[in-house]
Amino acid sequence: MDALDASPGSDDVAVLVPAAGQGRRLGGTPKQFRRLGERPLLLQVLLLFEHHPAVGHAVVAAPSGQVDEVAARLRGQGLSALTAVVEGGASRQASVRHALRAVPNAVEVVLVHDAARPFVSAAQVQSVVQAVRDEGAASLAVPVADTLREGANGELGETVPRDNLYRMQTPQGARRAWLETAHRYAATERVSATDDVALIRRIGHDVQWVRGHRRNFKITTPEDWALAQRLWPTWQDDPDRLRLAETDSSPSA
Repeated sequence: MDALDASPGSDDVAVLVPAAGQGRRLGGTPKQFRRLGERPLLLQVLLLFEHHPAVGHAVVAAPSGQVDEVAARLRGQGLSALTAVVEGGASRQASVRHALRAVPNAVEVVLVHDAARPFVSAAQVQSVVQAVRDEGAASLAVPVADTLREGANGELGETVPRDNLYRMQTPQGARRAWLETAHRYAATERVSATDDVALIRRIGHDVQWVRGHRRNFKITTPEDWALAQRLWPTWQDDPDRLRLAETDSSPSA
């Protein structure tokens, strides 16, 4: 269970971080630029990939009109894996498509990770990369544990079977050629999706499930931000954050 070191990442793996959202549900300063601990959220996310031995490149999609400013801030932090900062699009899907164009030619495996998920571990990243190498496409996901029930007009209806239902997380990853084809198809056919798994499946490829963790939540609401602020001091010092192999095999511990 080796901890991360400062060794260069693999030159054939890149991570795309769409960070062009305005965070309207959270309000105020866009969440990716708010400070979590001692650094902005976006930088905290990038630092894990910066030192991960499986990742050699990072491409950030920034808000329109802020590309130069964001690039200067990030490069000022000495991020050697930062390959490019590009202008994002009107949607997450468009931002990923823009970021794909800046991926170096040597890259064969592309990950996509939300800028608002700071609690992903090195081992989870490693598992997704390996699953992509083995199967072609993969994503972190957590089996649904809660009872699901339909509802309408303020009333509860029938229970929805939760067997084989998953809450999707990131990183999601795929062979570069698959992801590029998926986004070209989506742009041509005007297909819209909330994640890259949907787009990859749309062109006929299966996506491997990689066990995620409920801790790897996406910061979306004020309640999420408050929880992240409480968890971060402990998480940043947690050795499990940097280990390249999981120590807990439970589905969502």
